[in-house]
Amino acid sequence: MISIKKATQKDANLLSKLSIETFLSAHGHSAPKNDIDSYISENFTVKNFAKELSENTHQYYLLTYNNDVVGYSKIVLNLPCENIDAENITYLSRIYFLKTYYGLGLAKQLLDFNIQLCKKNNQTGIWLKVWVNNKRAIQFYKKMRFTIVGKSNFRISASHSNPNHHMYLAL
Repeated sequence: MISIKKATQKDANLLSKLSIETFLSAHGHSAPKNDIDSYISENFTVKNFAKELSENTHQYYLLTYNNDVVGYSKIVLNLPCENIDAENITYLSRIYFLKTYYGLGLAKQLLDFNIQLCKKNNQTGIWLKVWVNNKRAIQFYKKMRFTIVGKSNFRISASHSNPNHHMYLAL
């Protein structure tokens, strides 16, 4: 059984734990350990999630599979991208899953949910950033009809950044 619900303030602790585990799985090897640890301690705190959940601009969605929360997404409506010449586009800031749930089609369901949400909010497209060495994610987004439209660096720490593709899907 799959369900998707909007996260609330009550989910800040859950999002913190889930974010740390899923980020480490996807990116833990992308930078030195002390840089990764620093990034996590600055970005994935319960306090940070509580703050973002209190703002209307950040929307988190939790995917539950067989009564366990196994993934989440974060979108920001109406956030432009320097590489996309379109208005009313959504930034898919995060979409992560616990590694043991890869390959079950859950990411597609959560992405489809976010795309439908964007359409309901009169968005003309959805864009994201993905680490250039995350071949699995890039392949998934290409399968979902996203195209690479640019690049940027994702700052992990003051001394380390990872190159990212910007990918876009017109709706």
